[in-house]
Amino acid sequence: MNNKTRSNPWSGLQSVLGNAARLSAAAAVGALLLGTAAQAQTIRAVKHSALRVLDPIITTAYMSRNHGYMVYDTLVAMDENFEVQPQMASWEISEDGLTYTFTLRDGLKFHDGAPVTAEDVIASIKRWGERDGMGQKLMDFVADMSADGDNVMVMTLKEPYGLVLNSLGKPSSNVPFIMPKRLADTPSTEPVAEQIGSGPFRFVEDEFQPGVITVYEKFEDYVPRDEPASWAAGGKVVKVDRVEWVVMPDDQTTLSALQSGEIDYWESPPSDLLPILQGSPDLTVKNLNLLGYQTIMRPNFLHPPMDNKLIRQAALEALNQQDFMDAMIGNPELYQLCGAMFICGTPLETDVGSADFVNGTGMDKAKALLEEAGYDGTPVVIMHPTDVATLRTQPVVAAQALRDAGFTVDLQAMDWQTLVGRRASQAPIADGGWNMFFTNWVGADVFNPIVNNMVNGRGPENGGWFGWPDLPKAEELRDAYARSTDPAEQKKIAEELQAFGYDEVMYVPIGQYIVPSAWSNKLEGVLDAPAPLFWNISKTE
Repeated sequence: MNNKTRSNPWSGLQSVLGNAARLSAAAAVGALLLGTAAQAQTIRAVKHSALRVLDPIITTAYMSRNHGYMVYDTLVAMDENFEVQPQMASWEISEDGLTYTFTLRDGLKFHDGAPVTAEDVIASIKRWGERDGMGQKLMDFVADMSADGDNVMVMTLKEPYGLVLNSLGKPSSNVPFIMPKRLADTPSTEPVAEQIGSGPFRFVEDEFQPGVITVYEKFEDYVPRDEPASWAAGGKVVKVDRVEWVVMPDDQTTLSALQSGEIDYWESPPSDLLPILQGSPDLTVKNLNLLGYQTIMRPNFLHPPMDNKLIRQAALEALNQQDFMDAMIGNPELYQLCGAMFICGTPLETDVGSADFVNGTGMDKAKALLEEAGYDGTPVVIMHPTDVATLRTQPVVAAQALRDAGFTVDLQAMDWQTLVGRRASQAPIADGGWNMFFTNWVGADVFNPIVNNMVNGRGPENGGWFGWPDLPKAEELRDAYARSTDPAEQKKIAEELQAFGYDEVMYVPIGQYIVPSAWSNKLEGVLDAPAPLFWNISKTE
């Protein structure tokens, strides 16, 4: 796992780097960790954010997804070859393509000792299908789900749908995690009351300190599959006793902690510190997510001034991708300019509709659109998370560009977890509402019209994603994509949807980039995946 290469990051970054310690910061870290369990069998990790929202279905936030992978398991799972594999269950498909029969493997238990049953599976998929864009589309095709005994779930479709297994095996937010029925029956608008899953780790509630530390212990009754681990598929073999997610909002402290061995893993070090990490013979730095990330701007369609299409178009024209990438990443080896909503480098890549903001040539058009719209100076409320390295720059760059175009901007600072909660609010601006926020998606979450939540046009009442565009044409195009089995036709539909999405400014992809992770060479078996996974990792003294 400690290969030392310096190849092009977009073809598989794998480089190893290093540096000197900062003793005072390391001492502070040591004090923070004082009193925790023995280090030998504990992996201490600093993630990209603190964990506050524990329900991985109620939000698409990646910290909640990462928590979900620790605590819960999935019915099926996608491997590194983008193929769906059995996980909790195997399956059979009827000849007419209308019936999927899932059989749970023996010995599956929840953390409270109860067996996993087909009724748990049905309740979990129903709840996920109310929240997730791909799940919603799947539910449009499902006529019924029923239990045939304790271990068999039968899904019956209204018409053949080729994305059933890809939906249930989607590797990133929202992941269709399986919960006990008593928890999965919780309305999908409310968080579940307990963290009881059947996954390889058990959430240690007594040691959870939001904003400080999250602790997981190995679930001794978990029975992993026999196959080698591959992405979220295969054997989830836990090789340590505990995993601790420690919050360190200061990058220099985190750097010193990793160098001194106080922590073992840093999920997303800022790009300006990578050269420091690169010199150490004791650390590995590697991009674990070869699809990379797409960073995006999302407007809120519900409130002035962004409820006006011309105003949204003016905002789009004012932006310049190069400015965002230079400020956010800096190193051109770690990013690329890309206007493709469905990711550059995929079969659905197209630049339709993106030329002005990719090339940075739209400012005059932005000013003209504002004048045509009769913009009255209503402030644009931009939520600005200041505690996440990969999210704190975009709002500042956007605010300046919008001001240059003639917008009035209200840039409101907050931490990311506050933003994650506030973005769910549909309240008017005066009551805590918002106009714009920025976030990042892994490529696996946006690479086609069904998984990409930002081209969901279901609106505020029918399961639309935060920002809530109510655009029936977008749903018609997504339906057409889902029904098509011809790649050429799918590409044509995706292009039409992207053109429509840019015209309405459903969202703006403002660059594609990678974030290498860094970890101690004491760790072996760190997996490539769209999400950080902690099974398969061993730790030596």
